[in-house]
Amino acid sequence: MKKIFGIVALAVVFAAQSASAQTLKSVKDRGSLNCGSNGTLAGFGLPDAQGKWTGLDVDYCKALAAAVLGDPNKVKFVPLSAKDRFTALQSGEVDVLARNTTWTSSRDTSLGLNFAGVNYYDGQGFMVRKALKVNSALELAGASVCVQQGTTTELNLSDYFRAHNMQVKTVTFATANEAVKAYDAGRCDAYTTDASGLYAERLRLANADDHIVLPEIISKEPLGPAVRHGDDQWFDIAKWTLFALINAEELGMTQKNADEMLSSTNPDIKRFVGTEGNYGEQLGLPKDWAVQIVKAVGNYGEVFDRNVGANSPLKIERGLNKLWSKGGIVYAPPVR
Repeated sequence: MKKIFGIVALAVVFAAQSASAQTLKSVKDRGSLNCGSNGTLAGFGLPDAQGKWTGLDVDYCKALAAAVLGDPNKVKFVPLSAKDRFTALQSGEVDVLARNTTWTSSRDTSLGLNFAGVNYYDGQGFMVRKALKVNSALELAGASVCVQQGTTTELNLSDYFRAHNMQVKTVTFATANEAVKAYDAGRCDAYTTDASGLYAERLRLANADDHIVLPEIISKEPLGPAVRHGDDQWFDIAKWTLFALINAEELGMTQKNADEMLSSTNPDIKRFVGTEGNYGEQLGLPKDWAVQIVKAVGNYGEVFDRNVGANSPLKIERGLNKLWSKGGIVYAPPVR
Protein backbone atom coordinates (compact mmCIF):
# COMPACT_ATOMS: atom_id res chain seq x y z
CA MET A 1 0.00 0.00 0.00
CA LYS A 2 2.83 2.35 0.90
CA LYS A 3 4.44 1.59 -2.44
CA ILE A 4 1.24 2.50 -4.31
CA PHE A 5 0.91 5.78 -2.41
CA GLY A 6 4.57 6.46 -3.17
CA ILE A 7 4.04 5.90 -6.88
CA VAL A 8 0.96 8.13 -6.85
CA ALA A 9 2.85 10.85 -5.00
CA LEU A 10 5.72 10.67 -7.50
CA ALA A 11 3.24 10.87 -10.37
CA VAL A 12 1.64 13.98 -8.86
CA VAL A 13 5.06 15.60 -8.37
CA PHE A 14 6.09 14.72 -11.94
CA ALA A 15 2.82 16.12 -13.34
CA ALA A 16 3.27 19.32 -11.36
CA GLN A 17 6.87 19.69 -12.56
CA SER A 18 5.79 19.14 -16.17
CA ALA A 19 3.06 21.77 -15.90
CA SER A 20 5.37 24.18 -14.13
CA ALA A 21 7.92 24.14 -16.94
CA GLN A 22 5.39 24.93 -19.66
CA THR A 23 5.88 28.71 -20.06
CA LEU A 24 9.64 28.57 -19.66
CA LYS A 25 9.84 25.89 -22.38
CA SER A 26 7.52 27.87 -24.67
CA VAL A 27 9.63 31.02 -24.31
CA LYS A 28 12.87 29.11 -24.94
CA ASP A 29 11.43 27.25 -27.92
CA ARG A 30 10.10 30.49 -29.37
CA GLY A 31 13.35 32.30 -28.69
CA SER A 32 11.59 35.41 -27.45
CA LEU A 33 9.46 36.69 -24.59
CA ASN A 34 5.98 38.09 -25.26
CA CYS A 35 5.48 41.00 -22.88
CA GLY A 36 2.14 42.76 -22.47
CA SER A 37 2.88 46.44 -21.88
CA ASN A 38 1.15 49.81 -22.01
CA GLY A 39 2.25 51.44 -25.23
CA THR A 40 1.04 54.95 -24.36
CA LEU A 41 2.46 55.79 -20.92
CA ALA A 42 5.78 57.63 -20.70
CA GLY A 43 8.03 56.29 -17.98
CA PHE A 44 6.40 52.86 -17.92
CA GLY A 45 5.79 51.60 -21.45
CA LEU A 46 6.09 53.67 -24.60
CA PRO A 47 7.62 53.07 -28.06
CA ASP A 48 9.33 55.94 -29.88
CA ALA A 49 8.97 56.79 -33.58
CA GLN A 50 11.48 54.07 -34.46
CA GLY A 51 9.56 51.48 -32.43
CA LYS A 52 12.08 51.32 -29.58
CA TRP A 53 10.30 50.69 -26.27
CA THR A 54 11.35 52.31 -22.99
CA GLY A 55 9.93 52.42 -19.48
CA LEU A 56 10.04 50.91 -16.01
CA ASP A 57 7.85 47.96 -17.05
CA VAL A 58 9.76 47.62 -20.31
CA ASP A 59 13.03 47.22 -18.42
CA TYR A 60 11.43 44.54 -16.24
CA CYS A 61 10.61 42.52 -19.36
CA LYS A 62 14.11 43.08 -20.72
CA ALA A 63 15.47 41.81 -17.40
CA LEU A 64 13.26 38.73 -17.62
CA ALA A 65 14.43 38.04 -21.17
CA ALA A 66 18.06 38.47 -20.08
CA ALA A 67 17.59 35.94 -17.27
CA VAL A 68 15.78 33.36 -19.40
CA LEU A 69 17.27 33.85 -22.87
CA GLY A 70 20.54 35.67 -22.12
CA ASP A 71 19.48 38.60 -24.29
CA PRO A 72 17.39 41.61 -23.17
CA ASN A 73 16.47 42.38 -26.77
CA LYS A 74 14.62 39.10 -27.32
CA VAL A 75 11.30 40.65 -26.28
CA LYS A 76 8.19 41.21 -28.33
CA PHE A 77 6.23 44.05 -26.72
CA VAL A 78 2.48 43.77 -27.15
CA PRO A 79 0.62 47.05 -26.51
CA LEU A 80 -2.48 46.38 -24.42
CA SER A 81 -5.36 48.58 -23.26
CA ALA A 82 -6.62 48.45 -19.68
CA LYS A 83 -9.64 46.54 -20.94
CA ASP A 84 -7.87 43.75 -22.82
CA ARG A 85 -4.70 43.32 -20.72
CA PHE A 86 -6.00 40.50 -18.51
CA THR A 87 -7.55 38.53 -21.37
CA ALA A 88 -4.26 38.69 -23.25
CA LEU A 89 -2.44 37.12 -20.31
CA GLN A 90 -5.14 34.54 -19.54
CA SER A 91 -5.31 33.41 -23.19
CA GLY A 92 -1.55 33.00 -23.48
CA GLU A 93 -1.10 35.81 -25.99
CA VAL A 94 1.57 37.20 -23.65
CA ASP A 95 3.87 35.39 -21.22
CA VAL A 96 3.89 38.20 -18.67
CA LEU A 97 1.85 41.33 -18.09
CA ALA A 98 3.98 44.36 -17.15
CA ARG A 99 1.59 47.24 -17.65
CA ASN A 100 1.37 49.57 -14.60
CA THR A 101 -1.24 47.22 -13.14
CA THR A 102 -2.49 47.49 -9.55
CA TRP A 103 -2.27 44.35 -7.41
CA THR A 104 -5.69 43.83 -5.78
CA SER A 105 -7.37 40.87 -4.08
CA SER A 106 -9.93 40.33 -6.84
CA ARG A 107 -7.33 40.42 -9.61
CA ASP A 108 -5.08 38.08 -7.66
CA THR A 109 -7.86 35.52 -7.17
CA SER A 110 -10.80 35.77 -9.58
CA LEU A 111 -8.76 36.64 -12.69
CA GLY A 112 -6.31 33.79 -12.34
CA LEU A 113 -3.28 36.03 -11.95
CA ASN A 114 -0.16 35.79 -9.82
CA PHE A 115 1.54 39.12 -9.13
CA ALA A 116 5.32 38.81 -9.08
CA GLY A 117 5.70 41.70 -6.63
CA VAL A 118 5.61 45.48 -6.67
CA ASN A 119 7.92 47.39 -8.98
CA TYR A 120 6.34 50.77 -8.21
CA TYR A 121 4.41 51.88 -5.12
CA ASP A 122 1.88 54.39 -6.37
CA GLY A 123 -1.35 56.08 -5.35
CA GLN A 124 -4.17 57.83 -7.16
CA GLY A 125 -4.17 61.61 -7.44
CA PHE A 126 -5.75 64.51 -9.33
CA MET A 127 -4.53 67.03 -11.87
CA VAL A 128 -6.26 70.39 -12.40
CA ARG A 129 -5.63 73.65 -14.20
CA LYS A 130 -3.93 76.31 -12.13
CA ALA A 131 -6.63 78.72 -13.30
CA LEU A 132 -9.20 76.71 -11.33
CA LYS A 133 -7.43 77.98 -8.16
CA VAL A 134 -7.93 74.66 -6.37
CA ASN A 135 -5.26 73.55 -3.90
CA SER A 136 -6.84 70.37 -2.57
CA ALA A 137 -8.96 67.50 -3.85
CA LEU A 138 -11.39 68.36 -1.04
CA GLU A 139 -12.22 71.53 -2.99
CA LEU A 140 -13.47 69.53 -5.99
CA ALA A 141 -17.08 69.13 -4.78
CA GLY A 142 -19.39 69.19 -7.79
CA ALA A 143 -16.49 69.02 -10.24
CA SER A 144 -16.39 66.97 -13.43
CA VAL A 145 -13.54 64.47 -13.51
CA CYS A 146 -12.17 62.61 -16.53
CA VAL A 147 -11.29 58.98 -15.81
CA GLN A 148 -10.56 55.78 -17.73
CA GLN A 149 -13.07 52.93 -17.66
CA GLY A 150 -12.20 49.45 -16.47
CA THR A 151 -9.59 50.54 -13.94
CA THR A 152 -9.30 50.68 -10.16
CA THR A 153 -9.17 54.45 -10.69
CA GLU A 154 -12.87 54.66 -11.51
CA LEU A 155 -13.92 52.89 -8.29
CA ASN A 156 -11.46 54.88 -6.15
CA LEU A 157 -12.84 58.14 -7.52
CA SER A 158 -16.39 57.20 -6.58
CA ASP A 159 -15.33 55.96 -3.14
CA TYR A 160 -13.34 59.11 -2.36
CA PHE A 161 -16.17 61.52 -3.15
CA ARG A 162 -18.74 59.35 -1.40
CA ALA A 163 -16.56 59.11 1.72
CA HIS A 164 -16.33 62.93 1.84
CA ASN A 165 -20.02 63.51 1.07
CA MET A 166 -19.20 65.36 -2.13
CA GLN A 167 -20.91 65.23 -5.50
CA VAL A 168 -18.86 64.42 -8.59
CA LYS A 169 -19.62 64.21 -12.28
CA THR A 170 -17.63 61.28 -13.62
CA VAL A 171 -16.79 61.48 -17.33
CA THR A 172 -15.50 58.09 -18.46
CA PHE A 173 -13.46 57.11 -21.51
CA ALA A 174 -12.39 53.77 -22.93
CA THR A 175 -8.71 54.69 -23.03
CA ALA A 176 -6.35 56.92 -21.06
CA ASN A 177 -5.52 58.70 -24.30
CA GLU A 178 -9.14 59.76 -24.78
CA ALA A 179 -9.48 60.83 -21.15
CA VAL A 180 -6.35 63.00 -21.30
CA LYS A 181 -7.39 64.60 -24.59
CA ALA A 182 -10.83 65.40 -23.16
CA TYR A 183 -9.29 66.97 -20.06
CA ASP A 184 -6.85 69.00 -22.17
CA ALA A 185 -9.75 70.21 -24.31
CA GLY A 186 -11.56 71.51 -21.22
CA ARG A 187 -14.32 68.91 -21.03
CA CYS A 188 -13.50 68.16 -17.37
CA ASP A 189 -12.35 70.17 -14.38
CA ALA A 190 -9.88 67.47 -13.32
CA TYR A 191 -8.19 64.33 -14.52
CA THR A 192 -7.48 61.41 -12.19
CA THR A 193 -5.18 58.40 -12.43
CA ASP A 194 -2.14 57.05 -10.57
CA ALA A 195 0.13 59.91 -9.51
CA SER A 196 2.97 58.56 -11.67
CA GLY A 197 0.60 58.64 -14.64
CA LEU A 198 -0.36 62.24 -13.90
CA TYR A 199 3.28 63.35 -14.16
CA ALA A 200 3.65 61.39 -17.40
CA GLU A 201 0.42 62.63 -18.99
CA ARG A 202 1.09 66.22 -17.94
CA LEU A 203 4.04 66.26 -20.34
CA ARG A 204 1.64 65.59 -23.23
CA LEU A 205 -0.70 68.51 -22.53
CA ALA A 206 -0.72 71.55 -24.82
CA ASN A 207 0.59 73.77 -22.01
CA ALA A 208 2.00 71.54 -19.29
CA ASP A 209 2.91 74.44 -16.99
CA ASP A 210 -0.75 75.47 -16.77
CA HIS A 211 -1.56 72.34 -14.76
CA ILE A 212 -0.72 71.11 -11.27
CA VAL A 213 -0.95 67.77 -9.47
CA LEU A 214 -2.86 68.15 -6.21
CA PRO A 215 -1.19 66.89 -3.01
CA GLU A 216 -3.75 64.24 -2.01
CA ILE A 217 -3.04 60.57 -2.64
CA ILE A 218 -6.40 58.84 -2.24
CA SER A 219 -5.51 55.17 -2.63
CA LYS A 220 -2.87 52.48 -2.48
CA GLU A 221 -1.79 51.41 -5.96
CA PRO A 222 0.94 48.77 -5.75
CA LEU A 223 1.90 48.30 -9.39
CA GLY A 224 3.63 45.16 -10.58
CA PRO A 225 4.04 42.47 -13.22
CA ALA A 226 1.77 39.43 -13.29
CA VAL A 227 1.74 35.91 -14.73
CA ARG A 228 -0.93 33.23 -15.05
CA HIS A 229 -1.98 30.87 -12.26
CA GLY A 230 -0.81 27.28 -12.56
CA ASP A 231 2.82 27.67 -13.60
CA ASP A 232 4.86 27.76 -10.43
CA GLN A 233 8.30 27.73 -12.04
CA TRP A 234 7.45 30.68 -14.29
CA PHE A 235 5.96 32.49 -11.30
CA ASP A 236 9.22 31.92 -9.39
CA ILE A 237 11.27 33.26 -12.30
CA ALA A 238 9.03 36.33 -12.63
CA LYS A 239 9.34 37.04 -8.89
CA TRP A 240 13.07 36.56 -8.69
CA THR A 241 13.71 38.74 -11.72
CA LEU A 242 12.17 41.62 -9.79
CA PHE A 243 13.92 40.60 -6.57
CA ALA A 244 17.25 40.50 -8.41
CA LEU A 245 16.86 44.12 -9.52
CA ILE A 246 16.19 45.18 -5.92
CA ASN A 247 18.89 43.03 -4.33
CA ALA A 248 21.45 44.28 -6.85
CA GLU A 249 20.89 47.85 -5.70
CA GLU A 250 21.21 46.84 -2.07
CA LEU A 251 24.44 44.95 -2.79
CA GLY A 252 25.89 47.92 -4.68
CA MET A 253 25.94 46.07 -7.98
CA THR A 254 25.40 48.24 -11.05
CA GLN A 255 25.34 47.83 -14.81
CA LYS A 256 28.88 49.23 -14.89
CA ASN A 257 30.49 47.08 -12.19
CA ALA A 258 28.56 43.83 -12.71
CA ASP A 259 31.54 41.94 -14.15
CA GLU A 260 33.83 43.11 -11.35
CA MET A 261 31.41 41.66 -8.78
CA LEU A 262 32.14 38.15 -10.07
CA SER A 263 35.42 38.20 -8.13
CA SER A 264 33.86 39.45 -4.88
CA THR A 265 34.50 37.48 -1.69
CA ASN A 266 31.33 38.77 -0.02
CA PRO A 267 29.13 35.69 0.60
CA ASP A 268 25.91 37.54 -0.28
CA ILE A 269 27.39 38.73 -3.57
CA LYS A 270 28.90 35.32 -4.36
CA ARG A 271 25.48 33.69 -4.03
CA PHE A 272 23.86 36.47 -6.05
CA VAL A 273 26.29 36.30 -8.99
CA GLY A 274 26.37 32.50 -9.01
CA THR A 275 29.96 31.83 -7.97
CA GLU A 276 28.64 30.00 -4.90
CA GLY A 277 25.65 27.67 -4.66
CA ASN A 278 23.17 26.49 -7.30
CA TYR A 279 20.47 29.14 -7.00
CA GLY A 280 20.11 29.67 -10.74
CA GLU A 281 19.70 25.94 -11.27
CA GLN A 282 16.89 25.90 -8.70
CA LEU A 283 15.01 28.36 -10.90
CA GLY A 284 15.78 26.47 -14.10
CA LEU A 285 18.13 29.26 -15.18
CA PRO A 286 21.91 29.63 -15.74
CA LYS A 287 24.05 30.25 -12.67
CA ASP A 288 24.75 33.84 -13.77
CA TRP A 289 21.05 34.71 -14.33
CA ALA A 290 21.20 37.67 -11.94
CA VAL A 291 24.40 39.00 -13.53
CA GLN A 292 22.70 38.90 -16.92
CA ILE A 293 19.81 40.95 -15.52
CA VAL A 294 22.02 43.68 -14.06
CA LYS A 295 24.27 43.86 -17.14
CA ALA A 296 21.15 44.26 -19.28
CA VAL A 297 19.25 46.99 -17.41
CA GLY A 298 21.12 47.86 -14.22
CA ASN A 299 19.76 47.60 -10.68
CA TYR A 300 16.34 48.80 -9.51
CA GLY A 301 17.64 52.28 -8.66
CA GLU A 302 19.16 52.68 -12.11
CA VAL A 303 15.93 51.49 -13.76
CA PHE A 304 13.87 53.92 -11.64
CA ASP A 305 16.09 56.95 -12.22
CA ARG A 306 16.38 56.36 -15.95
CA ASN A 307 12.65 55.94 -16.60
CA VAL A 308 10.71 57.97 -14.03
CA GLY A 309 13.20 59.51 -11.62
CA ALA A 310 15.95 62.11 -11.58
CA ASN A 311 17.40 61.20 -14.99
CA SER A 312 14.02 61.17 -16.74
CA PRO A 313 11.69 63.93 -17.97
CA LEU A 314 9.19 62.95 -15.23
CA LYS A 315 11.59 63.75 -12.34
CA ILE A 316 9.50 61.79 -9.81
CA GLU A 317 10.96 61.58 -6.30
CA ARG A 318 11.60 57.99 -5.21
CA GLY A 319 9.66 58.42 -1.96
CA LEU A 320 8.21 55.05 -0.94
CA ASN A 321 10.18 53.48 -3.78
CA LYS A 322 13.48 53.95 -1.99
CA LEU A 323 15.15 50.85 -0.56
CA TRP A 324 13.98 49.87 2.91
CA SER A 325 17.45 50.78 4.18
CA LYS A 326 17.13 54.30 2.74
CA GLY A 327 13.73 55.21 4.20
CA GLY A 328 11.47 53.56 1.62
CA ILE A 329 9.55 50.28 1.58
CA VAL A 330 11.25 48.50 -1.33
CA TYR A 331 12.54 45.17 -0.02
CA ALA A 332 13.34 41.80 -1.55
CA PRO A 333 14.01 38.32 -0.11
CA PRO A 334 17.69 37.32 -0.22
CA VAL A 335 19.33 34.83 -2.55
CA ARG A 336 20.37 32.03 -0.21
